[in-house]
Amino acid sequence: MAGLGDVVRGTVQIAEAMGVTLKALATKPVTVEYPDEPIAVFPRYRGRHMLRRYDNGLERCIGCALCEAACPTGAIYVDAAENDPENPVSPGERYAKTYEVNFMRCVFCGDCEEACPVEAVVLTQAFPLPEQERRSMIFVKEQLLEPPDANIAIRPAH
Repeated sequence: MAGLGDVVRGTVQIAEAMGVTLKALATKPVTVEYPDEPIAVFPRYRGRHMLRRYDNGLERCIGCALCEAACPTGAIYVDAAENDPENPVSPGERYAKTYEVNFMRCVFCGDCEEACPVEAVVLTQAFPLPEQERRSMIFVKEQLLEPPDANIAIRPAH
């Protein structure tokens, strides 16, 4: 049989729980109207991939496919081709004729960035927006060579 102390203790616990609920009801929800408002991300956030170029306009990617081999989910596809000596695409003997990243598979681990010997692939702080079609989540080389539109704000480190 429950004593008077147990009843009082139970009532106090219910009152505390109701206080937490009422406090939560009074606070404004944390909602960001993205892409109209910037999203705050941490400085070490890894988002959408980007392929880099040298200052002279040549692509950094030499088609070695080390990024493809390092990807744990198989999200990257590289098809290399021989460079034309008269009109080179990259400074090496080869270049990436096809470079694709499947963002439905990517876990943004950064292994591709670490594996690249020429620092051609980097993970930016932007992230791909949700799409209606599966094919639009596979980014091709032309899309990856363009800097992403990033409406983000870097959170200060605590």
